[in-house]
Amino acid sequence: MDTKLLELLVCPVTKGPLIYLRDQQELLSRSARLAYPVRDGIPILLEHEARPITDEEAERPPAPRAA
Repeated sequence: MDTKLLELLVCPVTKGPLIYLRDQQELLSRSARLAYPVRDGIPILLEHEARPITDEEAERPPAPRAA
C-alpha cells in the first residue's frame, strides 16, 4: 500500500488514524474497534465490510515500519 495514501486515509466512522497491517491486509481503527479489508491494494472503507476487533488487537502496539 502506498504510504502517501495511508497518511491521507482516516476511519470513516471516527475520522481517526488507521494502522496498516500488511500481513492481514487490513487497516485497523483502534478508536472504532474495526478492521477494514484491503483487497488488491484497494482499501475498502465501508463499515459493513469491516470486522470488529478484539480488545487484545486494539491494545497491541503497531509493528515497526521498515526503513
